[in-house]
Amino acid sequence: MKKQISTEAILLLEDGTVYKGKSLGRLGTSGGELCFNTGMTGYQEIFTDPSYFGQMVVTTVSHVGNYGVQHQEVESDRIQISGLVCKDFSHHFSRKTAEGSLQDYFEKAGVVGICEIDTRALVRHIRDKGAMNAIVSSEITDLDELRKKLAEVPSMAGLELSSKVSTSATYEHTLEDPKFRVAVLDLGVKQNSLHNFLKRGCEVKVFPYNTSFEEMEQWNPDGYFISNGPGDPAATTFAVDSVKQILQKEKPLFGICMGHQMLAQANGIATYKMHNGHRGLNHPVKNLLTGLCEITSQNHGFVVDAEQLRNHPEVEVTHINLNDNTIEGIRMKNKPAFSVQYHPESSPGPHDSEYLFDNFVALLEAYKIK
Repeated sequence: MKKQISTEAILLLEDGTVYKGKSLGRLGTSGGELCFNTGMTGYQEIFTDPSYFGQMVVTTVSHVGNYGVQHQEVESDRIQISGLVCKDFSHHFSRKTAEGSLQDYFEKAGVVGICEIDTRALVRHIRDKGAMNAIVSSEITDLDELRKKLAEVPSMAGLELSSKVSTSATYEHTLEDPKFRVAVLDLGVKQNSLHNFLKRGCEVKVFPYNTSFEEMEQWNPDGYFISNGPGDPAATTFAVDSVKQILQKEKPLFGICMGHQMLAQANGIATYKMHNGHRGLNHPVKNLLTGLCEITSQNHGFVVDAEQLRNHPEVEVTHINLNDNTIEGIRMKNKPAFSVQYHPESSPGPHDSEYLFDNFVALLEAYKIK
């Protein structure tokens, strides 16, 4: 394994805060919205999660890269983050089954990052001040020049990004004897969501983000899955129209994360940007239907408006976050449609919430009998 020579790097935050450390990945300059993830493991799944497109991730775990990378642990066909900020970056890895180092993986993908900074102080800062844009550079040392480049980084509020990560062409995962057919509207789908359908006997056909309901319906699916994805849900209006038509058809619908927000907007319920999003593997959520708590994997910076939900005649709350009481799940009272804000595909994370895929399959069975 080649010896890595680190160079100086600078992290500049939108509020003027500066951190100095060492470079990781490719030498260069990159900007995006700065957010932190509290997960202890699963860094490759996080870095390839399309919902992180346009964001620079701060990891709260001390060591990153220590178990290398494997192709089977990706959630999409490329790294999606705009940069990495961490405490200790491991250029060497100890896992025998690893296919390479994280450093080489980042270099090939052109990812820029910074390490050897006080990430505890950084996380406390953005936790108190709120999510903000930042820029990292291992090639520019002049702060005035970095400020100019940082000013060019767009705000996440009002930003539509599903078109940047969605598939450009329809594709299928078929089964020899499928129980059901699930049409997937790809707003930034994770591969493990598709695997969860396949292992339950559901073959899937994945459609680009702007596919019309009429085109998806031609495949004659038994139900629809609206995936997770990046950006501001209020700017993702093209998917709202598709969800409205699915609801009119009264076919089973399941939404995750962005898909959850699309279901809310299709019912006239707004979303808003959070002071700090939920990103990690240890978020407690209460299922109001069963009274049980589940530990969930989450990655979102926007949330559904609880006030507008409170007296909605057709939508009810099914899950709440026990840290801040934000809405984590909803279902329609008169249609076979439900959604959650978190990630039951559990990649990475605990498997407490995989039952939601079983609930959707039960809906498919009930609809088919009907």
